[in-house]
Amino acid sequence: MNIDLYFSEEHKMLKQMVKEFAEKELKPKAQEMDESGLFPYESIKKMAELGLMGIPWEEKYGGTGMDTLALVIAIEEVGKVCCSTAATMMAHTSLGTAPIAVFGTIEQKKNFLPDLASGKKIGAFGLTEPNAGSDAGNTKTKAIEDGDFFIVNGEKSFCTNAGVASVLIFTAMIIKDGKEKGISAFVIESDTDGISYSAPEKKMGWCASDTRSIYFHEVRIHKSSILGDPKKGFKQFLRTLTSGRITIGALSLGTAQGAYNKALNYTYEREAFGKSINKFQGISFKLADMATEIEASRHLVYHAAILKDKNFSVIKEASMAKLFSSETAMRVTTEAIQIFGGYGYIKEYDVERFFRDAKILEIGEGTSEIQRIIISREILNSINRV
Repeated sequence: MNIDLYFSEEHKMLKQMVKEFAEKELKPKAQEMDESGLFPYESIKKMAELGLMGIPWEEKYGGTGMDTLALVIAIEEVGKVCCSTAATMMAHTSLGTAPIAVFGTIEQKKNFLPDLASGKKIGAFGLTEPNAGSDAGNTKTKAIEDGDFFIVNGEKSFCTNAGVASVLIFTAMIIKDGKEKGISAFVIESDTDGISYSAPEKKMGWCASDTRSIYFHEVRIHKSSILGDPKKGFKQFLRTLTSGRITIGALSLGTAQGAYNKALNYTYEREAFGKSINKFQGISFKLADMATEIEASRHLVYHAAILKDKNFSVIKEASMAKLFSSETAMRVTTEAIQIFGGYGYIKEYDVERFFRDAKILEIGEGTSEIQRIIISREILNSINRV
């Protein structure tokens, strides 16, 4: 695609810088990290030094002062090489930092943002629970009011970065005088008394990304820990998820592009019946479909990012970008294995890793089914009928 349609010179420079870093620093380690499951501390530290852990946040708080499109560009480039590292960066920025930057008080921003935006500390976001996944409003974690404090009990599951984070954002139902007052988000230090963590989950993909459950047992936190307006807590984290769908769309795009690049190169190297396999229509048509879907995904993701940067509502656009690009990643990685044939099933050739990493993209930040509900609702609720 013609990137001049979307990118400023600053965007182009960022893209080239992240691409070079990913190829030099991440690519040689990606397979080993996947197999070992070890968190990429050193790589994340180097990314922080490059300013990649706080791309969209204000410079006065330690960020680089760029925009959502810049964040999308960086996640896409990292995702082409190592989905685990890209997922860590994505969750830290979009979920573990964004709620503070967008909804936090001045005091909360001063306390937490500089270390998070600079990458000195990692952030995590606890939303999902054992019985509250797609039904996020069914939150069972409770914050019972006790004078100027809350007593929190509950559990969060599938929390990315939980075991490596220093700052934790989580949602809980506020209870006052025995009555439910709505869901709010809170921000606290991850080592607050009463919080414990499970061992890392053993996952199919994103193996070097840290994923754990978080347990709250009689955790006493001050009311100043509430993020934003307590009466708008549910709407606030829905806005956080909307923005997060753009970034997971970028990771989906990077995952698909990374697998496609591997497959395309392989079709030139592999010969059958005396010619490169891309000379056969069955293979060339696969490449055509893969390239077309990736291109469409890129436009959807970039479009949603630009609209967000211009302060438009992006509920529908973010869901479209997430839905299409995540399902594209699954289709493209599947076809990449098919192109490689038996070798695609072997870890040495990377495409099976991209395939395993792709599946979660259709689940996290709202399943494909949830995205279709959101998109259809936005369409049907529009007053501009055809």
